Amino acid sequence: MPALSVVVPVFNERDNIPPLLAEIAAALRGRVDFEIVYVDDASKDDSLAVLAAAKAAYPELRVVRHLAQSGQSTAIRNGVKAARGAWIATLDGDGQNDPADIPKLLAMRDESPAAIKLYAGWRVNRRDSGSKRWASKWANAIRSRLLRDDTPDTGCGIKLFERASFLDLPYFDHMHRFLPALMQRAGWQVKSVPVNHRPRGSGISKYNNLNRALVGIADLRGVAWLIKRSKRTATEEV
Repeated sequence: MPALSVVVPVFNERDNIPPLLAEIAAALRGRVDFEIVYVDDASKDDSLAVLAAAKAAYPELRVVRHLAQSGQSTAIRNGVKAARGAWIATLDGDGQNDPADIPKLLAMRDESPAAIKLYAGWRVNRRDSGSKRWASKWANAIRSRLLRDDTPDTGCGIKLFERASFLDLPYFDHMHRFLPALMQRAGWQVKSVPVNHRPRGSGISKYNNLNRALVGIADLRGVAWLIKRSKRTATEEV
């Protein structure tokens, strides 16, 4: 069984798949036993065909296909459910996350307390448009004030977390944007780690500032309610 599963959700990312696969393999081969789980969210281009062809060059690659488009959070969760590794690393499929940062996250995990179950990437030098950086800055400030998750960047796609802890979290659409708060709600600790950030390799973004804001308001209220209503009780076997 692999020690690590790299989960990558994609929707219409056919040109970004080959270079990102090559970078993942270069970063991890010889360092850790790993698998790569791509989840195709019912792409309308030939992303699925590109992934199928890539299996010949990457024996670590497994492909999960959504029969209907379901969004990034569902793709991540289904990838984690299909994964066999005890720890999961996630990457966005557009190439903006650098797979070379995964070994750094693993090294950070190995020297940290076991209570830390999520290592969240922190894009200290973002390579996005000015409007996107501005919107993200304000969204992070509002989220941090409301949820008190003590995390400077929850939108970064590169993360490392324990599979069992993730699957124990409440599931809802867009949950991937609130993993630090949800992990803390479950009683675990979170550490933010500075990571590289790059321009999109090819294609166009699937989000804009308006649709992020509209779903973000409802999600923030929902997560705040979950935190307020949470209750943890220590147990022992007798």
